[in-house]
Amino acid sequence: MRHSLLATLTLTALLLPARAADWKATADWLKLPAGRPTLGNMHGDIAVSSKGEVYVSTMDPKAGVQVYAPDGKWLRNLPDAPADFHGFVIKKQADGEFIYGPRLGGQTILKLTLEGKKVLEIPASAIPDEFKNKTGPSKKKNDKGEIIKDPNEGKSFVRLTGMDIAPNGDWFVTDGYSSSYVHRFDKSGKYQKSFGGKKAPYNFTTLHKIAVDTRFTPNRIICCDREALRVVHLSLDGELLGVVAKDLLAPAAITVQGDYALVGEIGGAVSVLDKEGKLVARLGLNTEKAEVKNNQTKPEVWRTGFVTAPHGVAFNAAGDIFVAEYNVYGRVHRFNRL
Repeated sequence: MRHSLLATLTLTALLLPARAADWKATADWLKLPAGRPTLGNMHGDIAVSSKGEVYVSTMDPKAGVQVYAPDGKWLRNLPDAPADFHGFVIKKQADGEFIYGPRLGGQTILKLTLEGKKVLEIPASAIPDEFKNKTGPSKKKNDKGEIIKDPNEGKSFVRLTGMDIAPNGDWFVTDGYSSSYVHRFDKSGKYQKSFGGKKAPYNFTTLHKIAVDTRFTPNRIICCDREALRVVHLSLDGELLGVVAKDLLAPAAITVQGDYALVGEIGGAVSVLDKEGKLVARLGLNTEKAEVKNNQTKPEVWRTGFVTAPHGVAFNAAGDIFVAEYNVYGRVHRFNRL
């Protein structure tokens, strides 16, 4: 009975109108394992499992994905997880709960168990070359001033940055650091289609991370067009549906829960948007220009409740907010829902 009442109260809270005062920053909630002075160089993401465990990706080859308990205590590292998960999600499905994410350097897309075991891997070659960028002419010179030929010149490449999974199991992956196309695969990993890009009508700049927006029927894709400072909606078939919000501080990460979309802005803020795209709460706003939108901000100037470069965002079941930073030392914020 108690668990049923708690679930009802949690659901009610998530459906009520949100305000910034509804969340409170929690200081030093993450407890690192012995011998680890910092989380590690972070250019990745964060996700929460159905058990409330918090998964954080770093660029550490020995601890590429670290797992923390709901109270912040370190639990384990995933031994087989890559050290270049730029964006990943956790999804619970009929056949289990899995991690899905693109490797930024490895140029593949992975499905892993929560223990880090590989279930499925999609290579970049599954994406047609017409939707990729090509390596340009080399600009490097030798001691004589002669151009050093790049053996990869003219080759197609991807720089995959984020993804999400639709309720039917389809994968949507964005090539944010290259072509700004979205690539769609079915649940078995078979390529379906690509859409988006830097030309009209999309005019994307850096389509950094995306989420399936389940607040709408049919579902949509909500996208962070980072350098254009906007969040946009696409249909699952790739139709541009419109701008959700603009003039943000370089939106870099996004997730959806209940009535709200949570946006991590690498320029120094975390915003909560309602279904109409209205800003209903803004957390962690940092107006110190030297501290934001870079990965060099040092721990000695960190302040509880002030973000520097949000690069990944997540909710837990209770509506608490987790924010992973772009930072060489590694930092994760927690804002508890009151």
